[in-house]
Amino acid sequence: MKILLTGAAGFIGFHTAKALLARGDEVIGYDNFTPYYDPELKEARVAQLEGVKGWTLIRGDILDRDTLRKAMQGVDRVCHLAALAGVRYSFEHPDEYIDINIRGFFNVIEEVHQQKIPGLIYASSSSVYGNTQKFPSSEEDRTDSQQSLYGMNKKDNELMAFTYHATHGVRSTGLRFFTVYGPWGRPDMALFLFTEALLKDQPLNIFGEGKMQRDFTFVDDIVQGIIASIDKNYDYEIFNLGCGKQEELMEYVRMVEVSCGKEAKKNFMPMQPGDVRASSADISKAQRMLGFDPKTTIAKGVPQFIEWYRSYYKI
Repeated sequence: MKILLTGAAGFIGFHTAKALLARGDEVIGYDNFTPYYDPELKEARVAQLEGVKGWTLIRGDILDRDTLRKAMQGVDRVCHLAALAGVRYSFEHPDEYIDINIRGFFNVIEEVHQQKIPGLIYASSSSVYGNTQKFPSSEEDRTDSQQSLYGMNKKDNELMAFTYHATHGVRSTGLRFFTVYGPWGRPDMALFLFTEALLKDQPLNIFGEGKMQRDFTFVDDIVQGIIASIDKNYDYEIFNLGCGKQEELMEYVRMVEVSCGKEAKKNFMPMQPGDVRASSADISKAQRMLGFDPKTTIAKGVPQFIEWYRSYYKI
């Protein structure tokens, strides 16, 4: 297939592009290399794809409707992963989140509609579940109590996709990602921050007093779910993509210590605004309808990240 992939220089986008190209798809990567975090890391990701058969990179913004329109012409699918990510950054830059995550999503789905593109696959988030007390979280659960603007953005995307399906017949699949980690990951996420601090002999800032739980999901497993969604191309669906296993945050920290070969000094700190105490994915729907089969435990996944980190930063 010919696939437009927004956010192709991002963490999940890069891994998705690599997997699609490996199986012979044509991928048009679309990214604006926003400096929300180190653009050099994004450049290094896409440098891995240069010269690969079927790969084209367009440096463009989803808010630039004309460039986006031209990039989407003649594609079989749009895989929309571009977004301003992160919960805490949204408290300081709310206008950017509204522009990029809502207006930008509108531009993408409106072009899918106008150009009659056969299918849209897009990134949602476990943040739509807010501070739920029901675990594991199911796609059938209520999602009207988001704790952050980012979570609200993602819920808005799901509602917009439903409306476009109901009124225009746009086929779309929303994927609620649960705490994705792995090589080439984002510098603002816990695993990156823990590793950086530990290898520099600095204390780890551990929020929620270390009492949080997460469904940590390795990036290769997420990509498998994305590609299955592209291939199935359901009329309108939403799926949880998680590991399906809730882990204690301190077990995650222990895996970092084991992989780095040293014990960390730890600063236990209160919960940050917008954070939730726990997340856990009911993945039975994705297993049934996508053949989703996450295989990577944190005992296997965390060392792969540490190995990449040491190699990339020459430590």
